Formats: sequence, structure tokens, C-alpha cells
Amino acid sequence: MPKGIEIIIQITVALLGAYVTALWFSLVVWTFRDIQKRTRDVIVQVLATLLVLLFNLPGLLLYSVLRPPETLAEAYARSLEEESLIQDIEERQACPNCKHRVEPDFIICPSCKTVLKNVCSNCSRLLYLGWNACPYCGKDKEQSGN
Repeated sequence: MPKGIEIIIQITVALLGAYVTALWFSLVVWTFRDIQKRTRDVIVQVLATLLVLLFNLPGLLLYSVLRPPETLAEAYARSLEEESLIQDIEERQACPNCKHRVEPDFIICPSCKTVLKNVCSNCSRLLYLGWNACPYCGKDKEQSGN
């Protein structure tokens, strides 16, 4: 075999080897970064990285099958959304008599006409039935006539 063809083959093999090594290294780094976004468990992070480090593309295939379906950021966003929905449900006010939904500024229930709040005679602000004085102007409930 001529010397020029040998050199071309050696260069091609060296470039191909460098490419495969760079691909393998980048897969390991990608796996490590991806698993860090998906779990805080250090053992799982190490095992996932070792899986790709030792088995290369088949290891990456196994990792992609076994990895957690959502990132920590996605799980956090989902939990915030769930918490917000629960808070919205808890904040909805209902009539103590008929359980129909009432707005915070209703004085009586529009369904059963149950008195929900009183009006302060001094400042005209709404007062909850259990309050003994107006928290806005300080007037006693008995003085306001409600």
C-alpha cells in the first residue's frame, strides 16, 4: 500500500476516533446535566451517568426509558399551580345556610336571603356578623345599631 494512502487512512481513523470520543463524552455530560434537572438523589445521578459512561448509546437508550418524566422545575411549577387552585377553592365563600356561592361583598345571600354581613352606620363598610366593633372606624357594633 502506498505511503500517501496509509497516511490518509490513519488521519481518517484518528478523526473518526476523535468524533466518537467527543460524541461519547457529550452524551455523558448531557446525561449528567439532564438527571440533575430531574432528581436530587445523588445515587440516581451517579448511576444514570455511569450507565451512559459504560454502555454509550445502549446506555443512553436505557437512561431515556428509565429517567423521571418531569424535571424538578416542572414538578415545582405543577405544585404551585395545584396550590393556587386549592387556595382558589378554599377562598370561595358560601352561604352558611344554603351553601350557594356568595361574593365577598354580599350583605345577604341572593338564594335564601340569609344575612351574611352588617353595614357599619358610621363608615358604611361591611362587617362580619361576629365582629363587635368596626375595624375601619372603631365604632362599637351596639352603637352602630346593627
